[in-house]
Amino acid sequence: MAAAEDTAAAAEGAPPLHLFNSKTKKKELFVPRVNGKVGMYVCGVTPYDSSHVGHARAYVAFDVLYRYLNFLGYEVNYVRNFTDVDDKIIKRAEQNGEDTSSLCTRFINEFHTHMTELQCLPPTVEPRVTEHIKDIVELITEIIKNDKGYVVDGNVYFSVSSFPEYLSLSGRKQDDNLAGSRVAVDPKKRNDKDFALWKAAKEGEPSWESPWGDGRPGWHIECSAMSARYLGHVFDIHGGGKDLIFPHHENELAQSRAAYPESEVKCWMHNGFINNCGEKMSKSANNFVTIRSIMTQYHPMALRFFLVRAHYKSDMNYSDEALEIASDRVYYIYKTLHDCDETVSLYREENISVPVPAEEQKLVDGKLILFLIVVKQKLEQQKKKQQQKKQQQQQIPQNKPEDHIQALAALSAEIKSKLSILGLMPPSPLAEELEHLKEKALTRAGLTEESLREQIEQRVAARNSKQFDVSDHIRKDLASKGIALMDEPTGTVWRPCERE
Repeated sequence: MAAAEDTAAAAEGAPPLHLFNSKTKKKELFVPRVNGKVGMYVCGVTPYDSSHVGHARAYVAFDVLYRYLNFLGYEVNYVRNFTDVDDKIIKRAEQNGEDTSSLCTRFINEFHTHMTELQCLPPTVEPRVTEHIKDIVELITEIIKNDKGYVVDGNVYFSVSSFPEYLSLSGRKQDDNLAGSRVAVDPKKRNDKDFALWKAAKEGEPSWESPWGDGRPGWHIECSAMSARYLGHVFDIHGGGKDLIFPHHENELAQSRAAYPESEVKCWMHNGFINNCGEKMSKSANNFVTIRSIMTQYHPMALRFFLVRAHYKSDMNYSDEALEIASDRVYYIYKTLHDCDETVSLYREENISVPVPAEEQKLVDGKLILFLIVVKQKLEQQKKKQQQKKQQQQQIPQNKPEDHIQALAALSAEIKSKLSILGLMPPSPLAEELEHLKEKALTRAGLTEESLREQIEQRVAARNSKQFDVSDHIRKDLASKGIALMDEPTGTVWRPCERE
């Protein structure tokens, strides 16, 4: 990217940001349509079942982008929808013997709970398809008026052959354009590649009035209508999983431009899959792991950390081992920050105001991994000095560690700031989060605090009687369950760890 473009972007008040555009297949300098404001639409869930970790991947990825845009100072209008009328919803409601509205409300509420647990900020607006039928009908009317759609027996179809730009997003060839997910083969269509904009009503299904008869929207038209309703016909970012590139987003692009030729998305963004045993995790493949089931075993921030470790565009492999590693990393970070805060608090009353040494300030301004390493080193130094201070009791130390304390405080503040941008800084006190992480570790190990304490006492007794093979066996057995024992002067303590 040319330096002049970077300079221009920075001059607008924010550092340059480059995003990968799925349509152009390259990274591009992000320049919002309106200076200081960003319009972003992300396709939401179809609430007929519990959300799985693949859903979490998408919404955590775009939450990080949302947070970062806010951090850069942009005013972001973030729209994320709910597809609350769909073939799958109708089928599941019929199986359950309940109406579609109650089914959707139940799973929408569960989805909101999971997003809160994962610290995903709420979007600006969360429209539902059933609340925007009027907008959808108006959009379909424009498509028909422009000779890009046709009516057959109360159904309305989009004419793919009438739109030369079709497949410009996915880059597919017409020969590859076969019926796919939710694209049914229908003899009423002029071309088997055409897709439904409006479906004629069927007995027992929810329906609404329209110029073509009672019916309900097709899958793709909803997002074209709702994005235009809240962001206008031209907006900055449209996101979703890469499985939506075709047919969903391809059809969205076609519908929007067929109705209003000026319609444009400046940047299309798509996150990678979560794979389970080498296959994309999905409900249709019945190989999904629900967010709810993960939360019973792991701290929510362990799942979020696992999801943000990889680049949002890349595919990820799900495994319990990967989640345990993520949980261990989160515990390490929170424990380091907690110990850091406790050490700094010991000197708070001394009102230290000396500047951070230049060399340590460089580390504060550097990369996050350096923060963690240096914080640990400084923390160990401060603990030793604090122990010396206690031993001297009434004596005033000759060399107070003011410079290191200031550096430690600065490092801690910088880490917390970066974690907040990533959505990894918990709202509760760190001590509470550490206890929560330990509780989840005990659950995974199949232990209680009492049963673990008994094993620790048995190991201490074995060591005291020089039965080291017994004590080693207890330690190794606990380590295999993700429980690490540490012998300290005050006694044996434990912490979660990766299984050995």
